[in-house]
Amino acid sequence: MTEPLALVLYEKLLPGSQLVNRLQDLRYRVQTVSDTSLLVESCDQSKPMLVVADLRSAQQDVCAAIAQLKRNASTQHIPVIAFGAEEQSELQKTALASGVALIVSESALLNHLSECLDQALSLE
Repeated sequence: MTEPLALVLYEKLLPGSQLVNRLQDLRYRVQTVSDTSLLVESCDQSKPMLVVADLRSAQQDVCAAIAQLKRNASTQHIPVIAFGAEEQSELQKTALASGVALIVSESALLNHLSECLDQALSLE
């Protein structure tokens, strides 16, 4: 059986590398992207089952990249789980408006990854 592909967008080593390891433990193949401008192209080429994105990128507008992903006809069906700091309520609102299926804190994502995946995949 083929392992599903998860595309992970992150800039900071922690928690990004922890997330990659946990996804691999859950038998996902993982492709990482660190440049938001490559998100749509990467999804279009590799056809991931879902995208997990860190909203806290200092240099890039992750929400704009997610919105672009959701506007593209060939990638709009891909569910996106976003994670970040709990105190960033404005950023979370922007992320929801851009098309994110689920927003969680970093600690919740790492501690409850399997449940988050189930919830995001059942929404689509």
